[in-house]
Amino acid sequence: MKTSVISRVEMKKKVKKDGVSRTTLSFYRYVHIPDPNVFRDTLFAELSALGCLGRIYVAEEGINAQMNVPKQNFEAFRTYLNSVEALKDMPLKIAVEETEAPSFYKLTVKVRKKIVADGLDDASFDVTNTGAYLSAEEMNEYINDPEAVVVDMRNGYESEVGHFEGAVTPDVDTFREELVVVPEMLRVHKNKKIALYCTGGIRCEKASAWLKHNGFENVRHLKGGIIDYKRQVDEKGLENKFKGKNFVFDERLGERISPEVIATCHLCNEISCDTHYHCKNQACHVLFIGCSSCMEKKRGYCSYKCMTFDKLPESIKRRLTRNNYKKDLEQFKKNRLKAR
Repeated sequence: MKTSVISRVEMKKKVKKDGVSRTTLSFYRYVHIPDPNVFRDTLFAELSALGCLGRIYVAEEGINAQMNVPKQNFEAFRTYLNSVEALKDMPLKIAVEETEAPSFYKLTVKVRKKIVADGLDDASFDVTNTGAYLSAEEMNEYINDPEAVVVDMRNGYESEVGHFEGAVTPDVDTFREELVVVPEMLRVHKNKKIALYCTGGIRCEKASAWLKHNGFENVRHLKGGIIDYKRQVDEKGLENKFKGKNFVFDERLGERISPEVIATCHLCNEISCDTHYHCKNQACHVLFIGCSSCMEKKRGYCSYKCMTFDKLPESIKRRLTRNNYKKDLEQFKKNRLKAR
C-alpha cells in the first residue's frame, strides 16, 4: 500500500471542490524504524482515514513528512502521532502562510534508504554528533557578528528567492552536491563560528555532523529552520533577518517571509519577481521564475519552443521525447533557466 488509488489529476479536482480547510505542516525525526514497510502501511492507513494529504518518506533511520491535515481532524492527527512511540511528542512546523489552494492533492508514503538524499556513508562518521541548536534570537546574533559565518544549506534555486542577510548561498542543485562543496568553501573560515540553516531543519542537522566530522568545531544550526524562525520572530517581536520567500516543496512553491522581492524573472531577466512555476510542457517541466507579463505571453510555458512542442499531436510528441527532447533543455534546469 503506497499511494491512494485515485489518480493525482482526479484527486486534484476533488480536493479543489471539497471545501475542506487544511493546515499545512512538516516534521521529521531521526529515529530507528525496524520495519519501514510495515510502518509505511500502517501510517498510510491511519493518515488516509483522517483525510491527510502529502508526501512522506520512511526509512530505517527515521521519517520526513510534508503534508496537510483537515483542521477538523488536527487534534485526532496529533493524538495518533502521540500513540506511536517513534512519533511521540513530534515537533510540528506549521506553514507560515495560509492559502486557498491546498499544498498537496494526494497522499504518498514511500520507503527510502534515507529520509534525505545526501550521498553520505553514515557508517563513516558519527551522525549523532550534531551541532547545537540556534534560536531565532541567537541566529540574529550570528548574522550581526562579523566573526560568524551563516551558510544556507538549501539549493541555489531556493536561496535565489530568499535567504538570510549576508548568508553564504552555494550555487548547487542538490543537497548531495552541497555537502561536497560547502566544506571546501568554508576552509578559510574553519576557526570561525558557523551557523547553518535550511527549510525545516532536517538538512542542516545532518550537515552539522558532517562539517564537525570534517574538522569544523564550532558549528550550530537553526532549530526548526526558516519556518520556525518566522514563528519565533512573530511571537517574540524580533527583527526579521530573512529576506524574501522561503521555497517549499509542495504545490505552493513558496511562503512569504518578508516583503522584499530579491529575484528576477528568468524569462525576461528584467522584472523583479519571485514566483516559481513548472513549465506546462511535461517533456520539459523545468522549474523557473516568471513575471505575470511573461507568463501571459508564454501561457505558462518556459519558452516558445515548449509552447509549440505541446501543440503537436501526441504521437509526434512521444517520438520527439524518446529522441531526447529534454537533452536540449539541460542548460535550463532549475535556477539555470535564462531568457528563451
